[in-house]
Amino acid sequence: MCGITGWISYQRDLAAQRPMVDAMTETMSCRGPDDRGTWISGPAALGHRRLAIIDLPGGRQPMSVDAPGGTVAMVYSGEAYNFTELRVELAGRGHRFSTDSDTEVVLHGYLEWGAAVAERLNGMYAFAIWDDREKKLVMIRDRMGIKPFYYYPTADGVLFGSEPKAILANPLAERTVTLDGLRELLVMVKTPGHGFWDGMREVEPGTVVTVDSNGIRAHTYWSLETRPHTDDKQATIGHVRTLLDDIVRRQLVADVPRCTLLSGGLDSSAMTALAAQQLGRTGETVRSFAVDFVGQTENFVADELRGTPDTPFVHDVARTSGTEHQDIVLDSDQLADPAVRSKVIAARDLPAGFGDMDASLYLLFKAIRAHSTVALSGESADEVFGGYLQFFDPEARKGKTFPWLSSFAKHFGDEGSILTEEFSHGLDLDGYVRDSYATASAEVQRLAGESDLEFRMRTISYLHLTRFVRVLLDRKDRASMAVGLEVRVPFCDHRLVEYVYNAPWALKSFDGREKSLLREATADVLPQSVYDRVKSPYPSTQDPAYAVALQKNVKEVLAQPAHPVFDLVSRSALERLVRIDTPQIMQASRRGLERTLDLALWIDMYRPTLKLS
Repeated sequence: MCGITGWISYQRDLAAQRPMVDAMTETMSCRGPDDRGTWISGPAALGHRRLAIIDLPGGRQPMSVDAPGGTVAMVYSGEAYNFTELRVELAGRGHRFSTDSDTEVVLHGYLEWGAAVAERLNGMYAFAIWDDREKKLVMIRDRMGIKPFYYYPTADGVLFGSEPKAILANPLAERTVTLDGLRELLVMVKTPGHGFWDGMREVEPGTVVTVDSNGIRAHTYWSLETRPHTDDKQATIGHVRTLLDDIVRRQLVADVPRCTLLSGGLDSSAMTALAAQQLGRTGETVRSFAVDFVGQTENFVADELRGTPDTPFVHDVARTSGTEHQDIVLDSDQLADPAVRSKVIAARDLPAGFGDMDASLYLLFKAIRAHSTVALSGESADEVFGGYLQFFDPEARKGKTFPWLSSFAKHFGDEGSILTEEFSHGLDLDGYVRDSYATASAEVQRLAGESDLEFRMRTISYLHLTRFVRVLLDRKDRASMAVGLEVRVPFCDHRLVEYVYNAPWALKSFDGREKSLLREATADVLPQSVYDRVKSPYPSTQDPAYAVALQKNVKEVLAQPAHPVFDLVSRSALERLVRIDTPQIMQASRRGLERTLDLALWIDMYRPTLKLS
């Protein structure tokens, strides 16, 4: 992990701009608390903040090589899990290495294969290479979009960074958010390439973006493609397990303390159990961490989303796998603390929208960072294997909108009800979603002879893997890197994603349950309780004191009648929400309060330079 940034300006020498490049770099000090570096040559400037994971003394950046015809310099964020094999191959081709870092391997891979090095990488990464031989910048992002990467075209080049804040530190980038940006924020759909801030773009997952004096060009080196699946059930289960064993083995490599995130669900439990099995062979013990809330297990109330509390299942896995386990137990004062909310918004560069689930994730990562630098997560298994309720919901299967939006409307209500009528009318969220859904659905390739049901389920899987999971990956990256913790996501390995995506739905749900393939592939390492457990989402506090604290915080916003948030949010709607007097405010009302607080804090954070248009 790390934070990268840079500035390419073909009409000036950036040597005089070092203070500005340093300022851009320092915005990401949380992403890289261990080291910093700046490299400037003529029209190119690169900045780097380092979180040291592999080869602690030798992996400093920016890293450069003097090649025939000019210098090639790189800033790199992430991990290449197959760097050892690539290093051997490159050494056989005559390359010589002075460090043990994966960064140097990727840089030499570019010298050997150019931008096509991306096709050889297995990992999560975002990196930028200035090739002085051709006076061009090459930006490359991993296949699934695990690592964030943004760029902002300028009149004579480009600004780029791991996070928008690095780009926004440069006065060439305006802090403007248009209706399109606000639509992206409110509809829970991450449109590929959309950067939220006006004029800003994402390097899309699986994409190479090249910048030279002639402009900016993008090339897709990987996308989710439809292919025939010829393995039977047992062969498919066996191959999934083989892949998982290899993936976990690769992602446990680090020169710093590692741990796992354990929720007691199938995904994190399987990943933790496999990690414990592999490390156990060398006499090591896995550390595992789980988030919990004061009194949650004792006072748990089942609902349609969550039928059981997490903690008993977490402890079953910890006992079965012999992990060194710790529960991070949070109270409502911590979850509702405006300072914590501000930290989350600053990490995301936008009003996040996940409420207490964002706060608890941030606080969990902050607590873990005191013990470990690398954590393995079960994120994305639901998207890969088909674990969400909407995969089985007849309404979501009808294909009228993104499947998760049907589910959210059912369980959380309509967040649009807190918006002013004028703002809501201008947004036209229904039209935006309709157009976005049509674009995304049209990308799905149908297999010859595929039944209507199988094609519909393929489409649902595709939408989750290209539009929904990226929201969650971005959330996890920002929350973890805000405290200098590297979170790895084994279920995002592109080999696993490709293989399971093309397995027919009849195989993915062969026993009528969610994630059948994952459950059977890891049955031997799971406690029976987890094997039998029904899917439960990331936990949310049920403590009424949290909702009461939200009401108190929103009353403070209401006491500022001139606050710009009321250009977006209806005062009368908020006044109704703060008057609700029930032991437990319904979830939809709580989300309205959370959304308002996020928006108000975000506006305050960027005033007076923020422009909403």
